[in-house]
Amino acid sequence: MLTMEYHRPVLLSESVEGLNIKPDGIYIDVTFGGGGHSREILKNLGENGKLIAFDQDPDALQNSIDDPRFILVNGNFRHIKRFLRFHGYSQVDGILGDFGVSSHQFDIAERGFSTRFESELDMRMDQRSDFSAFDLINSYSENDLKEILYKYGELRSAPGMARLIAEERQKNPITTTQQLKEVLGRFIPKHKENKILAQVYQAIRIEVNHELEALKELLIQSNELLRPGGRLSLISYHSLEDRLVKRFMRNGMFEGEPEKDVFGKFEVPFKPVGKFIIPSEKEIKKNNRARSAKLRIAEKL
Repeated sequence: MLTMEYHRPVLLSESVEGLNIKPDGIYIDVTFGGGGHSREILKNLGENGKLIAFDQDPDALQNSIDDPRFILVNGNFRHIKRFLRFHGYSQVDGILGDFGVSSHQFDIAERGFSTRFESELDMRMDQRSDFSAFDLINSYSENDLKEILYKYGELRSAPGMARLIAEERQKNPITTTQQLKEVLGRFIPKHKENKILAQVYQAIRIEVNHELEALKELLIQSNELLRPGGRLSLISYHSLEDRLVKRFMRNGMFEGEPEKDVFGKFEVPFKPVGKFIIPSEKEIKKNNRARSAKLRIAEKL
């Protein structure tokens, strides 16, 4: 399958340039997908450079790159340190991540990621996982559903939505995206249907795939893995992800502030490089899915 058919890479040149690549360096692409970012990194590497890419979706393996400088790991990037150790690496020069759902995942109806199609409730990024959107919708308590819809979907109607789901599933399990849409019908006015459904899907998807926990684990491990002067180049698509990335790049924490020493100073692991970058109007015109992307770059101190 061609890379562009599988996934059109977002902020391609900006994110790769942000790595400030050394020809003989070791780099990580934690979200391989169609391989667009990886191919661009390889163009900048010399014969002694190395690129290790991660993707938990087995579908991405068909896009693997035949290059002696390249390794593709079919695993979740939250285990990055363990996988790197297995391949003989303890430190690297740069880590790139594009945390959006790939175009391929959106376009395959049965995966359940897109509001455009009716499908089984799935939304697993890793098809080997035994926990899906069906399990979440039909087994989580009403209170847990409310928390997820409010926290991850930023839906003010979360309490009512959770109550209706809990009531309806007592009659029959909710098995498809269409059934879920019908259950939540009263909270989805026609003129806001796409927006609200996208928020509902986002909340479910984040919980099913433990996306924010995985991102936190990646960021924490990046502090150990990156050599001084190494770069983080990370693309987020919603405020929940971006807030974690921004705070970690600024002070190495997700909440609160670091403790100051007796001189009123505190040590931080990273230095943000420039301001965040968003796609140009030209890129958004070519690829509408890029519209909410935000790239942040930081350097290890």
